[in-house]
Amino acid sequence: MWRWVRQQLGFDPPHQSDTRTIYIANRFPQHGHYVPQKFADNRIISSKYTVWNFVPKNLFEQFRRVANFYFLIIFLVQLMIDTPTSPITSGLPLFFVITVTAIKQGYEDWLRHKADNEVNGAPVYVVRSGGLVKTRSKNIRVGDIVRVAKDETFPVDLVLLSSDRVDGSCHVTTASLDGETNLKTHVAVPETAVLQSVANLDKLVAVIECQQPEADLYRFVGRITISQQIEEIVRPLGPESLLLRGARLKNTKEIFGVAVYTGMETKMALNYKSKSQKRSAVEKSMNSFLIIYLIILLFEAILSTILKYAWQAEEKWDEPWYNGKTEHERNSSKILRFISDFLAFLVLYNFIIPISLYVTVEMQKFLGSFFIGWDLDLYHEETNQRAQVNTSDLNEELGQVEYVFTDKTGTLTENEMQFRECSINGIKYQEVNGKLTPEGFSEDSPDGNMHSLMKEEELFLKAVCLCHTVQINADQTDGADGPWHANGIASPLEYYASSPDEKALVEAASRVGVVFTGTSGDSMEVKSLGKPERYKLLHVLEFDPNRRRMSVIVESPSGEKLLFTKGAESSILPRSKSGEIDKTRVHVDEFALKGLRTLCVAYRRFTPEEYQEICKRLHEARTALQQREERLADVFNFIERDLELLGATGVEDKLQEKVQETIEALRLAGIKVWVLTGDKHETAVSVSLSCGHFHRTMNILELVQHKSDSTCAEQLRQLAKRIKEDHVIQHGLVVDGTSLSLALREHEKLFMEVCKNCSAVLCCRMAPLQKAKVVRLLKTSPEKPITLAIGDGANDVSMIQEAHVGIGIMGKEGRQAVRNSDYAIARFKFLSKLLFVHGHFYYIRIATLVQYFFYKNVCFITPQFLYQFFCLFSQQTLYDSVYLTLYNICFTSLPVLIYSLFEQHVHPHVLQSKPVLYRDISKNAHLGYKPFLYWTILGFFHAFIFFYGSYLLMGEDTSLLGNGQMFGNWTFGTLVFTVMVITVTMKMALETHFWTWINHFVTWGSIVFYFIFSLFYGGIIWPFLHTQDMYFVFVQLLSSGSAWFAIILIVVACLFLDVVKKVLYRHLQPTSTEKAQLTETSSGINCLDSMCCFSDGETACTSVRRMLERLMGRCSPTRVNRSWSSSDPFYANDRSILTLSTMDSPTC
Repeated sequence: MWRWVRQQLGFDPPHQSDTRTIYIANRFPQHGHYVPQKFADNRIISSKYTVWNFVPKNLFEQFRRVANFYFLIIFLVQLMIDTPTSPITSGLPLFFVITVTAIKQGYEDWLRHKADNEVNGAPVYVVRSGGLVKTRSKNIRVGDIVRVAKDETFPVDLVLLSSDRVDGSCHVTTASLDGETNLKTHVAVPETAVLQSVANLDKLVAVIECQQPEADLYRFVGRITISQQIEEIVRPLGPESLLLRGARLKNTKEIFGVAVYTGMETKMALNYKSKSQKRSAVEKSMNSFLIIYLIILLFEAILSTILKYAWQAEEKWDEPWYNGKTEHERNSSKILRFISDFLAFLVLYNFIIPISLYVTVEMQKFLGSFFIGWDLDLYHEETNQRAQVNTSDLNEELGQVEYVFTDKTGTLTENEMQFRECSINGIKYQEVNGKLTPEGFSEDSPDGNMHSLMKEEELFLKAVCLCHTVQINADQTDGADGPWHANGIASPLEYYASSPDEKALVEAASRVGVVFTGTSGDSMEVKSLGKPERYKLLHVLEFDPNRRRMSVIVESPSGEKLLFTKGAESSILPRSKSGEIDKTRVHVDEFALKGLRTLCVAYRRFTPEEYQEICKRLHEARTALQQREERLADVFNFIERDLELLGATGVEDKLQEKVQETIEALRLAGIKVWVLTGDKHETAVSVSLSCGHFHRTMNILELVQHKSDSTCAEQLRQLAKRIKEDHVIQHGLVVDGTSLSLALREHEKLFMEVCKNCSAVLCCRMAPLQKAKVVRLLKTSPEKPITLAIGDGANDVSMIQEAHVGIGIMGKEGRQAVRNSDYAIARFKFLSKLLFVHGHFYYIRIATLVQYFFYKNVCFITPQFLYQFFCLFSQQTLYDSVYLTLYNICFTSLPVLIYSLFEQHVHPHVLQSKPVLYRDISKNAHLGYKPFLYWTILGFFHAFIFFYGSYLLMGEDTSLLGNGQMFGNWTFGTLVFTVMVITVTMKMALETHFWTWINHFVTWGSIVFYFIFSLFYGGIIWPFLHTQDMYFVFVQLLSSGSAWFAIILIVVACLFLDVVKKVLYRHLQPTSTEKAQLTETSSGINCLDSMCCFSDGETACTSVRRMLERLMGRCSPTRVNRSWSSSDPFYANDRSILTLSTMDSPTC
């Protein structure tokens, strides 16, 4: 604990240098003054709180909210000075809100603690004192030798020492880290690979030097120094030697490894990314409204204080005969009295700020997010995946999207690659029935027979079979010579690959006669037309996004040293010096125009002298501890030159289902779609046309292949001019990565102007960070549009995190995008329902919730302000303190919460089949200052009617009881409060379009509960209360017929004008949504009276009911008769959990 405190304060930094030295089995030097480095223990901590810091830390976080802090100040003021209301009126609601939030956050953190304890307490085996010792995961130290068995996960980051295989290799799946289900091969250095027993490992004397922990999963730089008798052997360590915590051992009986990074310093822990705090537009509006109401509160408090002293300027009101001042009051400072009075008025009016708004919004978001996961229309049966919500804070933002940025591969397409064509030595080939057929030859042509593979064709297919990272299912490797088809071609081998392209190419090669049959030690085995060949794998030059290629150096059976390279044509063709370069370039462009993904394949022969030079350079670069990546890049570039081009491949990635319809629906909804992809220009344009992103009638503008600022700027000016001249035509823009970099450097404004005038934009050859830059560019533009990014791969994570809303696709490129997203769906087509239905509903619900809260608090506190004019601003409260406390907590909270969970103002099917309705809620239309002003004025208007209506009916003649007894001030206040509770609840009922039994229960139940509570509260003398002001007040009020008349009259007067306004607006200025409601009522969905139902479906009040339905757009879900035809577009079989079960009228 003390060490942790010192580290937090900076007195004891955990790492003193850029590298760490690890003595295997913790055999430290016995001589000299060696001071061991301090490393973290192996405990994983994902929790936020501890038992000791939960209360202070949670309270600090909660009181950072303006509303909570404000009510804390009010509570403290009530404790310090004499105020008109009890401190309980502010303290109890504050305590309730703080407690509910703390319980929710505490429960979530308890679950994290529970998960941490399971992980930290897992049993592991460690080599100590010459034997295997069983211990807990949290007890592993850096330097310990750990044993891991098949199918177990690695408890720490380990450097592989040995496995049950002679060559020291093992297979690992990193699905839990990056989602890749393929098997990755890791290898130990030869000197430790032979130490396969605990006894031999216990004798190992070695030191590992490596970099300090960093988050990059694919980067590791280190070296191991092994002491053997009198010599020391130094070997390089790279990512291929590091086994990451969280990965799982596969197809290997057991391995031994030494712990290098433990606990929160493992790469998995360093990749725990706390979600960036994205704030929705609704939350920003809420804070703005809160400030406006604070200003109203201060104005009312200052005005009341000034009027009090203006009134007391007259002597008769300053000290009336019935209320004389004490000597202390007469002698006190006027300034202090003014401040005290101001604070007292502040306390009196403080309920205009809705304290329970935040907790209600949090509950609405948390509970409402379950509907996305429950929605059967967002469930993908083939993969058994349902929609996933990673953050519920942005639900309503789904209804505000203006720009969608989407990846192409795996998002718009299936990421299921199928080999289609290839170009070998300048000749195009297609695969026909397991044969490579040159273009122009028929299927049965003898030249198409695979037995006549030419030398170039065979070399090309061998290059495809040797240059890859494909693995074979271990259960089949022993049987590679097993079942073959009669012609000796096809193999039953099952391949695994991190890249779907590689898998498709290796499978295609096996179908046409050249089969990769697996690896054995450092050899790769290939069968060419049934004849086995063994190639020794000498070096692998790994793929990286900068080089955009990968290579292998192998020794052929004849002893030749060969380099095989494959990669993007932009990285292979410039490095090729021979072969059919021009013809291949033409073929690659043709493949791209068909929408195929292209790769070029080349090779190079090395002389013995060249190979010796390469080995020397590679060893120097790979053993370097500093700048290893840069040195390796230089060596790779030195090796991969003077290539001989063999050919190119074309692989098809099919479009996902309903992509075209979804993009068209997004366009109709007023959402602009940008496709950001790493693919080449021609491929991207072809896919954009096929998926409907670009229309055939669209004028496609290009900003590609620019090398200088001047040419880029000139092209941008020409495009802007052309758009202005052809403003009637729709334009599409194509930009590549290099041109985009130039455009963003100095011509950002001009580039944005061109983009905004285009209906669709396609950015190709994009690096991951460029994707994020484009999103940020739109996001921070003057219009501040709401952006959504959707992708499926690790290269989309930066874009997903940058956008206002990030959506991950559960595809084949791993789970990194899903883990870092706000929402995750299985297919791109689900985006339409997520936005048009869920987004629309969430926005409407929360917009009404926020404004209704402010409205009902204005209704609540304005009569209190008006009452001061009738009591000489003496700070007398109009309501009893219990009513003050329970108004927001009990009497009016549930109807709006249930509304915000279940409201459906339009049927989900209508919303999805009419995307144009999405435009009605865009640009925060329901939470702008105009609707906010309407709700605020409505609140003041209703409050005036509550107060003055009660005053006019009772003020002149207060003897309304049968026995001649007079009403008092508490009776008057209770009457105002009763009218208010009924009116604001009925107002919520007027706003509700979708009635469930829960709505009926909480709406009418809230009013009934208020009456029962008031009768109970006022019918008993409570011994713990200082005063019994409310004793029998409510009973007397209800015993007066005049009071009942006043209640009914005032409620009707308040709501009548609201109904008239709704009716007039619906008939004179209906929105698209209101028109859809009327269409829904008349032709698609018939709403029946919920009170009475006859066998023929007619009701006793049919004509009245029809008129009201037309006017109010009202619908009861239990009386719905749907008549959607199967030909209706977009999900005719609506299985949404949002749509409750229906009942036709005859079955009532």
